[in-house]
Amino acid sequence: MKFISQLFFLLILSQCSYSQTKEQKSEAEKSEVKEVLVAKQVDSTNAVVLNAYNKKLEELEVQRLKDSVQQSKLQSKLEKLSTTDNIQKDKLLKQLQEFADKDKERLEFKKRQIDSLRTTAKSYPVMGFFNDTLFAIYNRLGSFSVKDRAEAVSNRIQKLADIYQFKKEDIQISASESTVDLMVGESILTSISENDAIWNNTTKEELAKKYKSTIENAVIKYQEETSTETLSKEIGLALLVLLVVGIIIFFIRKGFRKLNQKISEQEGKLLKGITIKNYTLFDTSRQVNVFTSISNFLKWILTILTIYLSLPILFGIFPWTKHFTDTLIEYIKSPALKIVHGVWDYLPNLVTIMVIVIFFRYVLRLIHFLKTEVENEKLQLSGFYPDWANPTYQIIKVVLYAFMGIVIFPYLPGSDSPIFQGVSVFLGVLFTFGSSGSLSNVVAGLVLTYMRLFTIGDRVKIGDVFGDVIEKSMLVTRVRTTKNEIISIPNSTVMNSHTINYSSDAPVNGLILHTTVTIGYDVPWKKVHQALIDAANRTELLQKKPVPFVLQTSLDDFYVSYQINGYTKEVNKQALIYSDLHANIQDCCNENGIEILSPHYRAARDGSQSTIPEDYLDKNYKAPKFNISISKEE
Repeated sequence: MKFISQLFFLLILSQCSYSQTKEQKSEAEKSEVKEVLVAKQVDSTNAVVLNAYNKKLEELEVQRLKDSVQQSKLQSKLEKLSTTDNIQKDKLLKQLQEFADKDKERLEFKKRQIDSLRTTAKSYPVMGFFNDTLFAIYNRLGSFSVKDRAEAVSNRIQKLADIYQFKKEDIQISASESTVDLMVGESILTSISENDAIWNNTTKEELAKKYKSTIENAVIKYQEETSTETLSKEIGLALLVLLVVGIIIFFIRKGFRKLNQKISEQEGKLLKGITIKNYTLFDTSRQVNVFTSISNFLKWILTILTIYLSLPILFGIFPWTKHFTDTLIEYIKSPALKIVHGVWDYLPNLVTIMVIVIFFRYVLRLIHFLKTEVENEKLQLSGFYPDWANPTYQIIKVVLYAFMGIVIFPYLPGSDSPIFQGVSVFLGVLFTFGSSGSLSNVVAGLVLTYMRLFTIGDRVKIGDVFGDVIEKSMLVTRVRTTKNEIISIPNSTVMNSHTINYSSDAPVNGLILHTTVTIGYDVPWKKVHQALIDAANRTELLQKKPVPFVLQTSLDDFYVSYQINGYTKEVNKQALIYSDLHANIQDCCNENGIEILSPHYRAARDGSQSTIPEDYLDKNYKAPKFNISISKEE
């Protein structure tokens, strides 16, 4: 029934845990879906805004072209006017100013729109020769999308590397009606529009100069680094690095080989094994193997670390692989920084834990000192026995450690994570159901300790088990019987059984051992008393004082029951004492001519041999003949 109830409780708990996990999972899925929907909504919103912006730009560009035509016509009329026609001239100038103001408003509108798109707009990089980014493009131009435009400019720049003896003068800046172009001969390298300038917060001319300088430097650098002379130097440097790495690995292996040899030579000298009391944890050969394994492990760690650290140097030599250098360094740098930052951020909690541990440690030292004083009876507490000191200290120690764990728990890393909490709950449930029987024995062991039923070495009888107590633990009590049988009794069984302790009062008052012998009514009781007392006095382990005594326990049909009682302090030798006492009872009864005719002995007195052994009878003793007397009546 108990198992069924525990199983039912476990099923309920697992169902609750499953439901909670399912709810958390569904909440996480909902949150993830919500984030995806929000991201899609943001992207769609940005796309709508960008499309509206591009449409507006197209409208503004069409209007700008119309205005440009009008401005050109007005400018031509103004130039054709005579110097005396001031009224018409002012009218034309006013119209030109209106077009200028309108163009200024158009630029301001573009700037505001672009500023609002800076955080959400996606740019595409124009790639150089070594997979590096030269500059970014944010807006489309003509029929080219942003992506197509960036790829087209990247491909044109790549072709510049094929120009033999490329010079900075090969790239020219050419201004057209609406753009500023970078030209290489008759080919356009890239066109810079008004929108490009606004995205970069500058003018078209300044942005063209910046792009020209960036492209020229990239081409010249590529040609320099890919020249035969440079490649030869780089290959030579790479070979030198490989040589140095090889030498370092050679010396690492050689050094560790000598170290292993030194470790082997110390077998039996510095390395003598590890022994804890009588147990050899590591003999010398195992200890040598452990140190050798550690040495080999360190050798491989250093070898791998040397190779890994040399890779960024090798990749950094050649321009095509330089970008791998930062990646490899980041693989070590990022985890190392995380560890350092994690340790640094955890230092306050670590200091708090150290303070808590030190505080509890000194509290335990104080309690241990008090325990020692009570055990040695230097400190006496009313109603508190010295043998209670150690178990009480152990209980307090466990309670304090548990309380310290509760106090420290919130400061442990990851203590607030669901996984950590789930494992804690699982271990708690596992401990509860797995130790239900053991807990009852532990509680019974504590109760037995404070009941002081027995101590180690006491002769006891627990239920039907008779012997000496050799061990008391939190779970079981072990008893050695008089036949050297070791019997383990669960403490809960001891609590539910009656216990006889033969040793607890023996050192002070002595234990009374007794045995019963039955003698016929034909023997005077005083004679029997004296014989039994003499037998008790002859028994070595029975005390002479107090004086042994005899009790007549019953008057039966055929005999009287005499019980001899004697005091002893050697309670653990009862079997030997009883054996000697029984032998002495036979000797004393035989010496006094007392026949032991119990429990059932029948004899016809006339003509029967005496039950007393021949050694105790007179030398001339002969068994009387069996006589029959017949009398005749007259």
